[in-house]
Amino acid sequence: MLKYATAIVITIVLGLSTRKFPDVFPDFIVVHAGDILWASMIYFGFRFICLKRSLAWAVGWSVIFCFAIEFSQLYQAEWIVEIRRTLVGSLILGRGFLAIDLCRYVIGIAVAGVVDKVAIQRSNR
Repeated sequence: MLKYATAIVITIVLGLSTRKFPDVFPDFIVVHAGDILWASMIYFGFRFICLKRSLAWAVGWSVIFCFAIEFSQLYQAEWIVEIRRTLVGSLILGRGFLAIDLCRYVIGIAVAGVVDKVAIQRSNR
C-alpha cells in the first residue's frame, strides 16, 4: 500500500513539474506528459484503494475512469465549465475534449502497469 502511495506522490510531482517548469523539459514531454502522468496516477490510485484486485482489473477500471472524465468534457453546462476554470477543477476534470488524450491515457496506464508489474510487485516477493 505504501508503495502505491509513493508512486502516486512521485507521479503528481513529475506531472506538476512539467507544468511548472516547461523550459526544463523538451517540448514533446511538456505537451504529452501531463495527461500520461495523470492517467498513471489514476492507475496507482486504483491499486492503492483496491490492493487485492488484479493488475488487469486496475488497468481496465483506470481506462474506463480516464475515458469517462475525457468524454465528460463534451458536457459544457456553465456550472461545470466554472469548476473546470479553477486550478483543482482543471487538474481533475480537464478543460475540453481532445481525442489524442485518450491515447495518452492508454499509454500512461500501460506504463504504470508495467512499472507495477516489474518494480512494485516484484519488490513484494
